[in-house]
Amino acid sequence: MNEPASRLSSTFRLIVTGGGTGGHTYPALTAVRALQARLAAEGRALDVLWIGTPDGLEARVAPAEGIAFKTVATGKIRRSANPLKMISPANVKDMARVPLGVAQARKIVSDFRPDVVLATGGYVAVPAGLAARMCKRPLVLHEQTVRLGLANRKLAGSAARIAVSSESTLPLLPEAVRSAAVVTGNPVRPEMLAGHAEKAIAGLGLVGFDRRLPTLYVTGGAQGAQQINTVVRDALPWLLERANIIHQCGPTNVEALRTTAAGLPPHLTGRYYLTGFVGPELPDVLALADVVVSRSGAGTLAELTALGKPAIFVPLASSAGNEQAHNARHLEDTGAAVALTGDVTADRLQNALGPLLTDPARRVGMAEAARAHGRPDAADRLVDVILSAASGG
Repeated sequence: MNEPASRLSSTFRLIVTGGGTGGHTYPALTAVRALQARLAAEGRALDVLWIGTPDGLEARVAPAEGIAFKTVATGKIRRSANPLKMISPANVKDMARVPLGVAQARKIVSDFRPDVVLATGGYVAVPAGLAARMCKRPLVLHEQTVRLGLANRKLAGSAARIAVSSESTLPLLPEAVRSAAVVTGNPVRPEMLAGHAEKAIAGLGLVGFDRRLPTLYVTGGAQGAQQINTVVRDALPWLLERANIIHQCGPTNVEALRTTAAGLPPHLTGRYYLTGFVGPELPDVLALADVVVSRSGAGTLAELTALGKPAIFVPLASSAGNEQAHNARHLEDTGAAVALTGDVTADRLQNALGPLLTDPARRVGMAEAARAHGRPDAADRLVDVILSAASGG
C-alpha cells in the first residue's frame, strides 16, 4: 500500500471530497473538468472518485457528471459561542460517527490508490482527508473563503498544498502551514464567464427595459432571500426611476412581489422583470447587469470579481463563522464592492445604490477594483497545484 502511484501512468487517479453546499461542490467540479481537459491534451485519462454525503448537493452533481460517487459517515459540529453548548447530545453523537467515517474513507483511499486527494471543505472532507494522510497520498486542500473553514483547519497540518482564494488568507494561516499555501483563486465555471447581454434580453423578453438606464440584477440565491426581497420591495419605485431590474426572488416569494409590482406606475412596470429562479440563463443575465445586489458567498464573489461587476453585498448573518460578512468587507476595503451589514433598510440600499446607478464613472471604477480581485484562471491554477502535488513537487 505504501508504494507511490505511478507518476508516469497514462491515467491520473483523483479522489475529490467535499460538498454539502454549492460553495464546496462547484469549485471541485470545475477543477475536475479543468484537470480532465489538461490531461486529455497530453493524451492522458482521468479516473476520478468523489467521496461525499448522501444528502449533499454533490450526491446529485457528481453522478450527473458521470463521476463515481461513494459516501462515508460524517459528523456535523453545531457551533456555539458558548463552549459548554458545543458538548450537546447531537454533537457528541455525531462526533462518534467520525471514526467510522475515517475507517470507511481509509478503505476507499487504499483500494482506489489516488495520485492526489483534493478536499474542498464541508464535514465529509475530514474523514477523507485524514485517510489520505494514513495512506500516504498527497492531500491538496482548497479554501473558498477568506478564512479557513472548520474542515480545512482540521486538515491543514496533513496537507501537501493548501490552495487559497485570496492573498489576504495567507497571514491568517497558522505559521506552521504557510509554506504549503499557494494563492489560486476560487474556480469559476467557464460558462459563467461566457454570457451575452443580448441573449438575456431576447431570452427573457425584456422588451420594456429602457436601454438608456443601467440594469440591476437582484438575487438572494436559489431560494431567494427575504431580507433582500423586503428592502428591494420597499425601494422599488425609487429604483425603477433609475434602473431596469431583474429580480430573482425565490420560488415562494413570486406572488407577493407580483402584487407589489401590480401597483407600480405604468411607465415603470416594463422595467421590472420578476422571477423565482434563474437557471441556465444566469451567465447572460450577469453579462447584462451593470450592478448586482446579492449575498456574499464565496462562489458569488468569485464569479462577480472574475466578471468585474460592481456589487452591493447583503451578507447572510447566519453563515458559518460569519464568513459572508468577512468576504464582503474584504472587497469593500479596496473599493471593489459595498457591504451592507446589520439592519438593512430601503434607505440604506438607496444610499448605496444611488451613486452607482446615476454615475457611470463610479461603476467603471468599482468594476476595475472588483476585476483586480478576480481570478478567471483559478481552475487552471488549482490544476497546476494538483499535478505538482502528485509529482512530489
